[in-house]
Amino acid sequence: MTLEEIQKRVDAWIKEYGVRYFSELTNMAILTEEVGELARIMVRKYGDQSFKRGEENADLGDEMADVLWVLVCLANQTGVDLTKALEKNFEKKTLRDKDRHIKNRKLKSK
Repeated sequence: MTLEEIQKRVDAWIKEYGVRYFSELTNMAILTEEVGELARIMVRKYGDQSFKRGEENADLGDEMADVLWVLVCLANQTGVDLTKALEKNFEKKTLRDKDRHIKNRKLKSK
């Protein structure tokens, strides 16, 4: 799926099953919550914490998809074309960082 297709598909799902979008501020809070759930799995799987009983089967991909879902909802609600935004972001990062990481000795040490 392209980003455009994802945005259209989420919009169609909301209209068919979701009744309407939650408010932008509610979705921002939900996005924060979903990022926290993703962070919980990351810190347990790749960090120093261990899983609590019942968390061992947490699905990293599902949590990432939840984050993407709410981000797409916010983009749809605020009129952001994620394809154009990402292209613009690539340009910004390329201009700003084209030599920065290549010259970073910290990145070459591993």
